[in-house]
Amino acid sequence: MPFIDRIKMAKLHSFNSLEFHDEPHGVNLAELKKLLLDSELNVNGMNVRMGNTFGCAAIPDQSDKAQNEIKDAITIAEDLGAKALHILSGVTERNQNSINTFISNLKFALDNSKILILIEPVCEEQLPGYFLRTINQAAAIIDKIDHPRLKIMFDCYHIYKESGDLVKNFTNHAHKVGHIQIAAAENRAEPFPGLLDFSHILPEFKRLGYQGAFGCEYRPSGSTESGLNWRDPFFEMENRE
Repeated sequence: MPFIDRIKMAKLHSFNSLEFHDEPHGVNLAELKKLLLDSELNVNGMNVRMGNTFGCAAIPDQSDKAQNEIKDAITIAEDLGAKALHILSGVTERNQNSINTFISNLKFALDNSKILILIEPVCEEQLPGYFLRTINQAAAIIDKIDHPRLKIMFDCYHIYKESGDLVKNFTNHAHKVGHIQIAAAENRAEPFPGLLDFSHILPEFKRLGYQGAFGCEYRPSGSTESGLNWRDPFFEMENRE
C-alpha cells in the first residue's frame, strides 16, 4: 500500500506506534505530521536515505554524501518527533578504512542531533556485503565512540541468523540496545512460535531492562491483516499485567 495508507492501516489495526524506513524523505512532511497527530501514533524511528547501497556511512569515498544525508534525515526525524534515527553503514568492504569512516560519520550524526542514533547489524543472508553484520561488531564501534545516544537496533532475525542465541546476545549487550525488532526465524515471517518463541523471549528482554517498543519488521506469509493474530497472546499478556 502507499506509505500514507499504511499509517492509516496501522492505526486501524491497533498498533500504538510506528517506525519508518526512508519513506519520509519523499512525502509532504506537513501532511505526514498532521496524520501522525490525528492518529496519535508516535514515531519510534526512521532511516537515513537507503539508496542502492543501503546507506553509505561506512563507504570511504562517500563521506560527503553520507553527512549531507544524515543532516537531512536529522532535520526530518526531529521535525516528526521521532525518537531515533538509524544510520545505515552501506554495502562495502570490511577494513580499517571503512571502520574509521563509519565512526567519523556516526560522530557527525551525534554532534548534529539531539535524538538517539541507531546502528543495526544485518545478516549476510539477507543483505550480502553489508558492512555492519554482527552484534559484536556493532558493540565494538559503540565502545569506540562511547556516547550515551549511540545504541544498537537489535533486529532479532538478523541477530539470530548471524550471532545465535537471542537472550544470550541481549544479555551481553543490554545496555547498548536502543530498539528491538521481531520476526520469525522461519522465512522472516509473522512471529508465531517456532524456532523463536517471543512469548518467552520478549518478557526476558523486559526483565533484563528493556523498556522500549517492539517493532514488527517481518514479511507476512499472506496478507498483513490475515496474519495479525500472532499478537493476540501479547495483548492478553499486557491486559494481565
